[in-house]
Amino acid sequence: MASVPICVLSDSAPPRAEYGHDPELFVQIGSLTKPLTGTLLVRLAAEGALDLDAPLDRFLPVPSGTGITLRHLAEHTSGLPRLPPGLRPLNPYAPFNAQALDSLLRRLDSLTTARPGEREEYSNFGYAVLGSALVAAGGAPYEELLGRHVLTPLGITDVTSTPPHDRRLLSRGLFGRTVKPWTMTGAILPAGGLWATPNATARLVTSLLVERRLGDPAPSWQRTGGLLWHNGATKDASVFAGALPSGRWILVHRLSGDADTTDKIGVQLLKS
Repeated sequence: MASVPICVLSDSAPPRAEYGHDPELFVQIGSLTKPLTGTLLVRLAAEGALDLDAPLDRFLPVPSGTGITLRHLAEHTSGLPRLPPGLRPLNPYAPFNAQALDSLLRRLDSLTTARPGEREEYSNFGYAVLGSALVAAGGAPYEELLGRHVLTPLGITDVTSTPPHDRRLLSRGLFGRTVKPWTMTGAILPAGGLWATPNATARLVTSLLVERRLGDPAPSWQRTGGLLWHNGATKDASVFAGALPSGRWILVHRLSGDADTTDKIGVQLLKS
């Protein structure tokens, strides 16, 4: 079995790209999109465009009285399920466009599985809703807001939902053919649809978690002891990013959807 293409960037060793990986090509970063969406949330709050504890119905056409706030969505405590209903098996998020999200928003009270703040349940659906709320509050498309409030202030490019086809790095399947990636440019984009080069992603990690150029890390980052981290996985790509209080950091990207192995590699290297 062929080795999985892997890219490792860190503070403690030279960059490593093996088995066909390339840190200058665009790869799917999956749910590592979420900390960027969370950073956009806190930036808009700092600029007075919204309040983290504002109710969702202030921004979107959801039933009144759900009790869900923007902070609940960012912290995965909204009570919304992990996935929106109506996904497909092979390309699950393709039908989840703006119209599909709007129809779910209007009956959002019937989709919750717990009261807001009652328990934490990781939710792609919740981040799709959060992204839609940020678009309403910011008065511009998601990627335009992300660029204006997060990427441009950090001087980072090479982050997009639609990279040039000749700069995408994809896994290969039968007879060496590239595997068609999931379609994630619709409503799911703020939850997991961005592409970035590993070099650009590493700069995001260091800027947000080590240098903290935009303030304290957003509530989207996972916290395990002193480790701040997030991962992401799509059909055939997975990523782990993390930083310790000492300033040590790591980014691991693999052309494999096996997120558990990618996470293990990242944690082991970070703590070695």
